[in-house]
Amino acid sequence: MPKTVSKSEFKPRALAYLREVEQSGEPLVLTDRGRPVLRISPYAPASETLAVLRGCVVRYDEATEPVAVADWEAG
Repeated sequence: MPKTVSKSEFKPRALAYLREVEQSGEPLVLTDRGRPVLRISPYAPASETLAVLRGCVVRYDEATEPVAVADWEAG
């Protein structure tokens, strides 16, 4: 679970918190009145971010046609 900090705590120590995120690699969640509003996380190039999706997309030749029509037929 990411560390959480209120916005009022974050403001005077912003640089220290940013360095902590950079060094640890762990995200930081900022809260406003106990409600999460922002997530600060280390930068990751798009190639790394999208790498987890490789191989999970199925190619459809007829993109406008419904998928698995037979599964919806009442039998």
